[in-house]
Amino acid sequence: MKITKNFSLKELTFSSTAERAGLENLPSDEQLVAMTMLSSNILQPCRDKFGVVTINSCLRGEKLNALVGGSSKSQHCKGEAADFECYSVSNKELAEWVIANLDFDQIILEFYKPEDPHSGWVHCSYSRFGDNRKDVRTASRDATGKIVYTEGILNA
Repeated sequence: MKITKNFSLKELTFSSTAERAGLENLPSDEQLVAMTMLSSNILQPCRDKFGVVTINSCLRGEKLNALVGGSSKSQHCKGEAADFECYSVSNKELAEWVIANLDFDQIILEFYKPEDPHSGWVHCSYSRFGDNRKDVRTASRDATGKIVYTEGILNA
């Protein structure tokens, strides 16, 4: 089933963790609506601009989210968020383009290192209710390995 011109339900729900655990990762009607809006407003415009978009994670059911250590408040559980990359540009450039050109709820440049432009990934969410916050952050790890979220897009 196609969600947009270039994105299918299968790639937005795929999870090797879910497969290994024998979990179905199928959307409810509300999650399907949210994933369609995310795809139409974030993923497809990125594909149109940069070419192939690789989805690392989109929909995560409650059990799958717990297995991967996701936050109980994760927008992935609602179908409103995706972690993705476009190999034709750095993840930092991808995040900056989304910020400058698209409406979004939250964008996080996760674990990017300037010496490796394709390190990390971009997490982006879109609220199906139209109340997008335009929250911009960078995720990194401190000396103890704890994840730290900093406001704005940083080099590292």
